[in-house]
Amino acid sequence: MSAALPIGDFSRATHMSIKTLRHYHRVGLLEPAEVDARTGHRRYTTDQIPTAQVIRRFRDLDMPIEQIRGVLTAADVRTRNELIADHLASLEGSLTRMQNAVSALTDLLRPIDPAQEPISHRSVPAVDAAAVTEVIDMAEAGDWYAGALGELRGVLASQGLTACGPPGGSYATDLFTCERGQATVFIPCIGAVRPVGRVDHVEVPPAELAVLVHRGPLDRADRAYGVLATHVARHALAVEGPIREYYLTGRADTPDESLWRTEIGWPIFQTGGT
Repeated sequence: MSAALPIGDFSRATHMSIKTLRHYHRVGLLEPAEVDARTGHRRYTTDQIPTAQVIRRFRDLDMPIEQIRGVLTAADVRTRNELIADHLASLEGSLTRMQNAVSALTDLLRPIDPAQEPISHRSVPAVDAAAVTEVIDMAEAGDWYAGALGELRGVLASQGLTACGPPGGSYATDLFTCERGQATVFIPCIGAVRPVGRVDHVEVPPAELAVLVHRGPLDRADRAYGVLATHVARHALAVEGPIREYYLTGRADTPDESLWRTEIGWPIFQTGGT
């Protein structure tokens, strides 16, 4: 048989503050069993303690109140478990992002070893390629690149064309400085591609570049960009022009991100080799 508890005793029993209990009452998440019409005092029953403990556990896991309400009012166990599983998956994704951020920060704090980050100067000739070119936002660059590259590979395969070099990308200065600008992803190929959808034939122009190989996923390439910019400022004459990237090894080649390799090219006026 359940017994009635004043809000203070219920607070101690559930480790929820009175302020929190009042908030949950206002939003309809955990309503008291009785509210005195004259004094406004709230009273709960001992039967409500398990529900309060479940709510507190979910809030400790940062589950939104509306999602907790859905769990508590689920029509069946399967629906309830699906809601809980969805939130746990979200937490795992957040944990992975946090771990990646910590790892990236650790890399930034590690002193740069020039022997491990060799930079070369290179003259890149013009080349015919299949390409996708659009004005994009920096925030969508990763998804846009993956989609464009998949589309290019599909069109080359459907037209029986053979790639004659690694995929590459060309990114306008505005994309970095204004977070919106022109981006091009291309695959050099033998023969001219017939335009299909976003895919068109282009001639990728020649360029003189200071080149550094970035190891790992592209979302950690900021360190490589910083090293390359420092080198160019000290040892080369930088010129206006888009950043060039060449994707030597990526997701299509191996799921192991530690094996991914991207050449990053900074436009320069070359006066001598290094």
